[in-house]
Amino acid sequence: MNHNLKPWNTFGIQRIADNIVRADNTHQLLDAWNTATENHQPVLILGEGSNVLFLDDFAGTVIINRIMGIEISETNESWHLHVGAGENWHKLVQFTLEKGMAGLENLALIPGCVGSSPIQNIGAYGIELKHVCDYVDCIELATGKASRLTAEQCRFGYRDSIFKHEYQDRYVIVSVGLRLAKRWQPVLTYGDLTRLDPTKVTAREVFDAVCHMRMTKLPDPKVNGNAGSFFKNPVISGESAKTLLAEWPHVPHYPQADGGVKLAAGWLIDQCQLKGSVKGGAAVHRQQALVLINENNATSEDVVALAHYVRQCVGDKFGVWLEPEVRFIGPTGEVNAVETIA
Repeated sequence: MNHNLKPWNTFGIQRIADNIVRADNTHQLLDAWNTATENHQPVLILGEGSNVLFLDDFAGTVIINRIMGIEISETNESWHLHVGAGENWHKLVQFTLEKGMAGLENLALIPGCVGSSPIQNIGAYGIELKHVCDYVDCIELATGKASRLTAEQCRFGYRDSIFKHEYQDRYVIVSVGLRLAKRWQPVLTYGDLTRLDPTKVTAREVFDAVCHMRMTKLPDPKVNGNAGSFFKNPVISGESAKTLLAEWPHVPHYPQADGGVKLAAGWLIDQCQLKGSVKGGAAVHRQQALVLINENNATSEDVVALAHYVRQCVGDKFGVWLEPEVRFIGPTGEVNAVETIA
């Protein structure tokens, strides 16, 4: 029996899986995983498929994690949220603001589910998940054993965590604990937010500004399939940054605590005049060069060819080699995205 994956990836790529199962609780999820592994089938666990590119049909079972629920408790200093992995991230941001709990507003309109947020350590406009994450609850698939990782144990990095390394494929995230400080401090370091008055601004105004920026720059996946930012912002060494800035003094750059320097991938792509570039049905978005879109029934081969072209142009011009932020899924699971587009 064939199951269409097109509704389960925001790129809208036409692929099929041998089996698709929706799991509303941990019992259903483990049951689906056990059934697949007993049948020697590969398994892929998805939230909303907002950060994946299917390179091929999936030769196994795709489990859609829909474990829901939001529980709130509080101390004098903070609100504590325990959120099911299947909850929609943006709806959670809206929910917290409606309840008068600030702290997530910079992360508005990031697509995907709450359970995916720690994997990528999602971030935008000066805030990353690690700044608000208290813990992540996960289950070891082979044993069904539950464990809770503190934020420190998650080893959060730039678009990185333990869930991309030794916990990948072995564990599934079932819920995330968030801590929002009651003494709210706005973070206004990026984009239009720098124009807001930190002494007067409300969390709702920050939320509205972030939504406005994202909606004017980023394509709606329902209109043009996409997976948000396709490439990570590259982090280069301080030495490399000096060399680059000597030749390109206007490069936007952000010094990092470890001495590295983060560059804006969108700016680098833009300087190569790649907005609107097309390979087959895939295109570089005309408003935001960091986003590759499914413009006209693109295949995954079109997207890979376009990503290769963009990476090559930026590498040739600046000596900086971009890496995809999007996860590439082959017939039996995740594959190395950099190798695929190199």
